[in-house]
Amino acid sequence: MLTNRVEAAKKARELHRQNIQKSLEHRLEVAKAEGDERLIRQLEAEVKYSG
Repeated sequence: MLTNRVEAAKKARELHRQNIQKSLEHRLEVAKAEGDERLIRQLEAEVKYSG
């Protein structure tokens, strides 16, 4: 039972990380489409930081 909880927690963390990455990528696409250079630099830094 503990193993199932540990696995569920790992899967949840990974899914959360993937969702954050997708959100950052989408926000970056929108910033590029709008030509917001400041936001582009900020989001690119976040993408690098998040790995």
